[in-house]
Amino acid sequence: MSSATKQLRLPPMPRISDLMRLYGLRAKKQLSQNFILDLNVTDKIARKADVFDCNVIEVGSGPGSLSRSLLNAGLRHLYAVEIDKRFLPSLELLQDASDGHMSIYHADILKFDMVKPLKNVISAEWESDDLPNLRLVGNLPFSVSIPLFLQWLEALSTRSGVFSFGRIPMTLVFQKEVGQNMVAEALNYDRSRLAIMAQNYCHVSRAMEISSSVFVPEPKVDAWLMHFIPLKKPAIDAPFNVVEQVVKAIFSKRRKVIKTPLRFSFYYENNKRNNSNKNRLTNRLQLTALNTDKVSKNESLTLLQLNILNTYKVTRIDSPTLLRSTILNTNKITRTNSPILLRLTILFTDKLTKTDSLTAPK
Repeated sequence: MSSATKQLRLPPMPRISDLMRLYGLRAKKQLSQNFILDLNVTDKIARKADVFDCNVIEVGSGPGSLSRSLLNAGLRHLYAVEIDKRFLPSLELLQDASDGHMSIYHADILKFDMVKPLKNVISAEWESDDLPNLRLVGNLPFSVSIPLFLQWLEALSTRSGVFSFGRIPMTLVFQKEVGQNMVAEALNYDRSRLAIMAQNYCHVSRAMEISSSVFVPEPKVDAWLMHFIPLKKPAIDAPFNVVEQVVKAIFSKRRKVIKTPLRFSFYYENNKRNNSNKNRLTNRLQLTALNTDKVSKNESLTLLQLNILNTYKVTRIDSPTLLRSTILNTNKITRTNSPILLRLTILFTDKLTKTDSLTAPK
């Protein structure tokens, strides 16, 4: 073990609960703040995160209870990101005791450039079995947990941002229901858009269950500590925004057969046109794209069936609002970056179906 990564021994410090009373700190409901003050629990989280000899970006440090456990776990350096300036004094007290192993950033994690402050990060090739010495850890505010996670998945898909260093593991606290959605397999009632997105890019597992009673203030639901390791190759080989749009369309009508959300996701610009052609096209898209002869519900889909865009080659045009494609023998599909307008011109080689323009509803 190098001198730079010797096990840090923090000096005796006041309890986090005492610091909160000292500084008059209370959780803000509008920021969805729920803190874990029990160091026995935060120590377990730090062990599950496997941070020894690693640089760690902690999201939502709060009063610093998890920060303290991470420092005691033998990390190289802790980058603590906290949006609430009220907690800076307690974090600065911990920083002073960290012997240079901790930096504090008063910032909104959704907008924070996590790469800029990093030092001495050892990268690892994406296709290798090795992982970078960098970890993302946090007790995420429930209100931003899903948008933040999806933002990280998008960066992961392009290997940009912190994921330019390699397949960085993430250990994050979510509401129990969200965690159940993330690990749900096909045919599970909890299967959702979030499950597809998470499992498409990561190996997802539950590290531990956290009772609501350990949080201050106590939420109405328990939480799960989730562990994510990016996959070397996503199951659905397509750009992130394409995958997201397709999965969003399929799961837009919960517990419905796939035909229903597909039919409502794309409709003819010329509303006077007979709907029979649209229904024929929907059936064709369902059966061809999903490789199934059954009328399935969305929660029954596997990642293999959802690999629509492995079969359908993805192309783009310069127009930001209009995208047209031709489905030939290679089954091509396209979409636009515009969240409002999606037009497809589809021509099947067997001449069974031909459409001029389909548009996503506003």
